[in-house]
This record gives sequence, C-alpha cells and structure tokens, in this order.
Amino acid sequence: MRRCSVRIDDVIREATEATPNNLALVTDQGAVSFGELLARVETLGKVVERVTEPGDRVAILAENRAEYVEAYYAVPAARRILVPLNHRLHASEWADLLRRSGTRMLIAEPELLAHLNDGESLPSSISTIVTLPARKGTSARWCDPQPTGSIQRNAGSATALVDGDVAWLLGTSGTTGSSKLAMLTHSSLLAAVEIALVARPVGDDDVLLTPFPLCHVAGYNVIVMHRRGRPVILMQRFDPAELARLVKEHQVTMLSLAPTMIGMLLDSPDVLDADLVSVRALGYGASPISGPVLKRVVGRWDWDCSQGYGMTELSGNAVFLGPREHRSAAEGDVRLLKSAGFPTPAVELRLRPDNSEILVRSPQVMAGYWEDEEASSVALQDGWLHTGDIGRIGTDGLLTIVDRAKDVIVTGGENVASREVEEILLLHPAVRDVAVVGLPNDKWGEIVCAVVVVADEFDLGNADLSREIVAVAREHLAGFKVPREVVFVSELPRNAAGKVLKKDLRDQLAEHD
Repeated sequence: MRRCSVRIDDVIREATEATPNNLALVTDQGAVSFGELLARVETLGKVVERVTEPGDRVAILAENRAEYVEAYYAVPAARRILVPLNHRLHASEWADLLRRSGTRMLIAEPELLAHLNDGESLPSSISTIVTLPARKGTSARWCDPQPTGSIQRNAGSATALVDGDVAWLLGTSGTTGSSKLAMLTHSSLLAAVEIALVARPVGDDDVLLTPFPLCHVAGYNVIVMHRRGRPVILMQRFDPAELARLVKEHQVTMLSLAPTMIGMLLDSPDVLDADLVSVRALGYGASPISGPVLKRVVGRWDWDCSQGYGMTELSGNAVFLGPREHRSAAEGDVRLLKSAGFPTPAVELRLRPDNSEILVRSPQVMAGYWEDEEASSVALQDGWLHTGDIGRIGTDGLLTIVDRAKDVIVTGGENVASREVEEILLLHPAVRDVAVVGLPNDKWGEIVCAVVVVADEFDLGNADLSREIVAVAREHLAGFKVPREVVFVSELPRNAAGKVLKKDLRDQLAEHD
C-alpha cells in the first residue's frame, strides 16, 4: 500500500525508499535511478537553503533537462516556491514574471540567460544566479559552492515567509491575455496526481515518454509516474524520429503528446511501426483531436487513447475521456469525438446559469493568483473555479467544451463558437491546421475569420482554395457562422502547451489589415 504523501517532495523519497535502484529519469544527459535522483534533489535543496530564505521564490529558465525535475522537488522541499519560466516567451516577459514573483534565485541555461541579459535588466530582488552547464552528458554540480561563473551572490534583503503550502508559481497559458501566476500548493498538486492515477492507471511495468515542456502544468505527469515508482523518458523537444528511437530503446509503454505532435508522428517517414510495438497507451491534451487523426491512430496502432481536460489553475487534468469512449468516437460517435470526458469522483462540475461557463470544485484547484486579489476573487468564488470555458453537460455527466469565453465571436448579435467552425473546416483535405477568430467590423461588430495552414500537397496559388474552404463551412453551418475571410499562414502561433495563441493571431491580423 502506498504511503500518503503530504508534500510533493515526499513522492521522490517514498519511491526511493521502495525501489532505490529502479530507473527514475532519462534525459539527453543520461539516466538516473531514484536513489541518484533523490541525492541530487537533496544537494540542490541545500544550495537553495544556503542562498535564500523560507518562502523565497526560485525561478528556473531552461528547456527540458534533468535539473528541471530536480528543481520540481528540491525547491518545495526547502520550503521555497518554484517559478518555472516558459522558455518560449520573450525576454521582456521573463523579466516581468521575475519582477512580479519577486524571485530571489534564478537557475538558467546560459543561452536563455544571455537573451534575458541582452534585452532586460534583472530585477533587483534576484540575489543568486546559477548557470546550468552544457546539456550533453552533463548535469549541474550542485555540491560546488562557488563554481566559476555559476553562483553569484548580490546584495538583497530576505523575503518574508509566505504560506508554506505553496509549491509552484506557474504562469497561466496566456491565450487570451497576459500571463498570471497561479499558486499551486502541495495539496492541490498531489490531489491532481491522485486524480490522474484513478483516470489513467499506471502499471508496474509502465514507462512514460513525454516531450511536453516542464514549464507547463503537464509536467505534473512526472510526479504521477514517480508516485507509482515508474520512470519518465523526457525529451528536450518533440521530434518524431527521436521519439521512435527512444521508445524502442527504453520499451516505452505510455506516450503523452499534443494532437499536433500526434499528426506529425503519423506523417513522419522516419517512424516505423516496429519501433513503437511496446506502446499501449496514448494520452493527449492542450487541444482536441480531429476525427481523421483519431481514426488513423486507432487503425494503425490500436493504442488505448485518453484525453485530459484541465488547466494550470487545476494543477493538471480534472476531466478525462477514456479508451472505450475513444474507440466509439473513432467508429463515428460524433458526440464523444467533440467531448472532453467525465469528471472523476473527486471533481464536481456545474455550469454558470447565465452563460454556461464551466465551474469546477475539487481539491486540485489552485490557491489563487500570486499578489492579484482582484483576479483571484473573479476566478475563485464560493469554492468554485471559474474556468473561462463555455460548455455543456449531458444527463450522463459528459462534458463538452463549446469554446473559450473570450474566443466566442459575436457577429450581428449572434454568438459563434470558434471551435465549432474549426472542426468543420478540418473536413477539407487542404486544411492541415486552422484557428478561427473574430475580427472587428463596423457593420457586424465582428466577422468570422479562418486562419489556415495548408497541407503540403495543396497549392497555395490555387485561387479557388479559399472558396472551397468556405463552401465546406456553408454546407455544414448556419450562414452567420461561415467565415467571411480566409487567411493563409505557414504556421499558427502556439504556446508551450500547444494551444493556439488567438490573441496573438488577432493582433497580427490587425497589424496587416
């Protein structure tokens, strides 16, 4: 029987106590056992304790690597708060998050730190900078008190102790505006871990491979696996051929991918089915999967597919659509294909009466937004998290996401769910990827605009392509939902989680209007 963890750093200690020599983590820096990982976690914890005070914030700016996982556990173990910075943001955004969090210690890869120093002055709150070494085959020597150029101590006053239960300050995805810092506690993260294990059980021989960036809430899957004493194969970034190689080498049984990655895996000529024979399960999130892609996955590999609906403010996923529903969806059950799934027993759902916004009550809900009482009071009301998503709940409890509240297009007094239009446009074989946004219009208030990435085999010079795409929409949708404008782009802007940044799209379209 598993011991009941009360802090996330207990997870790594309990796994080590049970199986110290078992594989815990594989990165491009090498492989480590649970015993080795715990030793490095404890060493980093001592460094953090030496140069910061309880309650201080410790930020990390890096792509996926071993030290990131070590910081996941070590910083909260030292009673400090980890601030994972999205490495794909602009230097000005890093500086803003460092300032707003009052970060005292920064752990960073040298290339990213150089970008930060080039464009922005470091906040005065930072008293310590740890520069990580080159990636291949190396890891930080936390035990070195003063490696050359590695630890720099500046003057600064100690930060007052804050709520000791806060483990991470995690930036929200910022798909509709500036990022907030969600306060994820030890209890909310552990609740999310246990909820995930109920919905997606981890077996005694399971091995997870994920390229999801650890700066995103999807990184909690590392803790999910370690809670069961099972290893994680962590990719620096997604590459189909490298994924296939790692799956074969480490006999990976579980994959965690975004739908865009799944499509690339299916289309890659470098991925052989023989390399993936050990995989039994595919979990995905960030956005829904299209019917054609799901049919290809089930038809080609027969994996158990599952989807998780969640967000940063939920410390992970709260609603799940399991393998049985995915097989029914692949066979043509349209209702299931468009749904997010069912809540676990620990999650309560309801819809706000006036606008059908999805509300969630669960122990995995964040404590609030860092130093933002106004935003916290809007998001958290009477114990319920207001997600900003619009949805429907069936009589059987099945949740369907209609749209983001801020992505609903209001044209001529009618509401248009952008996601509904996107699903229809994907029926056209030329549409490889699409995002639908509203553009300001004097007559209609907003008009529906489709931003399309064309499949490689189609000619962008085809003058009829726009008309063909609009015709597909007109065949399936009410007239007011049909795009009045089609814009072709080489790729859609996405955040680290794979979500389309529709605010950025609207801004780009406005600039070229």
